[in-house]
Amino acid sequence: MAALQSEAIVLSAIRYGETSKIVRLATRDRGIVSAIAKGALRPRSRFGAALQLLSRGTAQYLPPRHGELHTLTAFDLQHLPLAVGAALERFAAAIAMAELVQRVGSADPHPEIFDALDQAIRELEHASPEAAEVLGLKWLWSIVCLLGFEPALAGCALDGTLIPNGVPMAFSVSEGGALCPDCARSRAANWLPAEDRADLTVLLDPDAALPRLDPRHATAHRRLLARFIHHQVAEGANLPALDFWLREPWGQG
Repeated sequence: MAALQSEAIVLSAIRYGETSKIVRLATRDRGIVSAIAKGALRPRSRFGAALQLLSRGTAQYLPPRHGELHTLTAFDLQHLPLAVGAALERFAAAIAMAELVQRVGSADPHPEIFDALDQAIRELEHASPEAAEVLGLKWLWSIVCLLGFEPALAGCALDGTLIPNGVPMAFSVSEGGALCPDCARSRAANWLPAEDRADLTVLLDPDAALPRLDPRHATAHRRLLARFIHHQVAEGANLPALDFWLREPWGQG
């Protein structure tokens, strides 16, 4: 049986038995891969400390004989983002992204999602605690869009009516984005002031500079994003890392 090789990021690692780990990997060429790392917890394991959450490296693994669990034979560590774990603001944002990719990703190749997660982790390594929250917003929205759930902003999600710039906008998580005033009358929606709408537009633009958000507005954007993910993307799945990132008062210490 020929071994496979992929660029990979460790999304999760849990103990299995006395000496092994089961890991979930985001791979660049094969989507999400589940694998058992036999002997990973032994003192002289060939994996060493490589299988840490968010580690990036080259994974070598054997296809499963039955089921979906591969056998990880090696993980050549390329980068361990220690600085992400050194600040809770950075770590909370990063694990929320890893959780989203793990829960919603598939076994189909999505190199753009892998690259987005990799870039997000690298940017968070160097982010100040104040910037980490806004980076989390930017990259979580980016992953949401790459997964195929980009919210409608320029026009009504229901009838396509264009919504002029510079005015408040109704936003419905259940309908998938902006609503024109006529549609908003009969549906549950949050009204975003023109400033918040402009900030959301910037957060959804991967090439735009990060907006400056005070704590109150950043919290409001986190709540909107989390509701959108739970309703549109996760379909009710439990997302504890996202919920932790949502409820903590980042930037308000």
